[in-house]
Amino acid sequence: MQPPEVELTQRQQEILRWVVQEYVATGQPIGSKTLVQRSGLDVSSSTVRGELAELEAKGLLTHPHTSAGRIPTERGYRFFALGLLERPEPRPREFALEVSPQGEVDVALQETTEKLSRATRLLALVSAPPLETTTVRHVEVLLLQPEVVMVVVITSTGGVTKRIFAFDEPVDPGIAAWAREYLNERVAGVQLGTHMLRNRLEDASFSARERAFMDEIQPAFTQVLDEAERLFVGGAAALLDDVRAEELGAYRRVLELLERRASLGDILRPAQLPNRLFVRVGIELDHPALRDVALVGASYGVAYRSLGAVSLLGPLRMDYALAIRSVRGAASALSRFVEQVYDSN
Repeated sequence: MQPPEVELTQRQQEILRWVVQEYVATGQPIGSKTLVQRSGLDVSSSTVRGELAELEAKGLLTHPHTSAGRIPTERGYRFFALGLLERPEPRPREFALEVSPQGEVDVALQETTEKLSRATRLLALVSAPPLETTTVRHVEVLLLQPEVVMVVVITSTGGVTKRIFAFDEPVDPGIAAWAREYLNERVAGVQLGTHMLRNRLEDASFSARERAFMDEIQPAFTQVLDEAERLFVGGAAALLDDVRAEELGAYRRVLELLERRASLGDILRPAQLPNRLFVRVGIELDHPALRDVALVGASYGVAYRSLGAVSLLGPLRMDYALAIRSVRGAASALSRFVEQVYDSN
C-alpha cells in the first residue's frame, strides 16, 4: 500500500480519523458540530469546519449532494488505513484454531475463513500453500475399469488430487499393484516439483512394461503444479444480508469474480515475509470488479517464507481497525500451525 501524496497536521489527522470511524459506525455524513461533540476535541465548530474543508480540498473527504456533513473518499480511507498499519498493536490478538497439530492444513484454512467472516461480517479469503512446498504422503493407483486408472496423490498437508487416465487396452491389475507399491515406497516423502521426484518416476531399473505404465501416469505428479491456486472462502452465503443499497453492485461483482477464482491469484498474492500486513483500497486492487471494495490481509508461512495470505474483502466503508486486528491474529495462528505441520513432515 503506497502512502497518499499528502501531508496533514496532527489535528487534521485526528479529524480525518474521527470522520472515518463515525462514518463506518453510522453510515451518515459527519458535520463539524457532531464531530466536536463526539470526539471531545478542544476546538470550535468553526475551526473544525475549516479543517474539514481543507481535508476535502486535499481529496480525503467529500460531501454528498448538498449535505453539510463529510464522508471519506477512497483516498481518505487509504490514508486512514495506512496510519493503522504504521501503528500495529504490540502483539497479534489471540486467534484460536480448533485443529490439532496433526490435522490437515486444508481443514485449518477453512476454519480460519469461517471464524474470520463470523467475527467481521466480511468476506474471508485464505490462499492455500503452493503444492510445490509439500511432499507426497500417500499414493493410490486404482483400476476403475479395465482400461481406466485413477491415481490419487495425498500430500503432507492433507491436500488430495485425483487424475484419471484412459488406456487403449486393458491394464494388467498386476502392473497397477506394482505401481502403487513402488510409489509409496520410493516417492512418499519426496517434495513435489523436484528433480528427485522426476528421477524416481523415471527410474533406470524399470522394465519396458513398467516404464510405459509410469510414463502414462506421471502427469498425476508433474502436472498437478499447473493447477490454479487453491482459495478458501468464508462468509459468501451471508454476504448480502446487511449490505447497503449503494454497496450492492460492488458485492455482486465480487461474487461474480469469486466464481472465477483463478483471476484472484495476483490480487491476493501476499508479501514475501510471513505475518506481513497489507491493505489495498479501490483502484489499488487493479481490477474493475473490485474498484468499490477494500482488501485487508496478512501473509502466513514458515520462517522467512510466505506460504499464503489471510484476507478480508469488504466495502470501502469497513471497520479497518477490526479487519487488521483479525487478519493479523489469524495469520499468526496459521503460521504457528503450518510450522508444526511442515516440521513433522
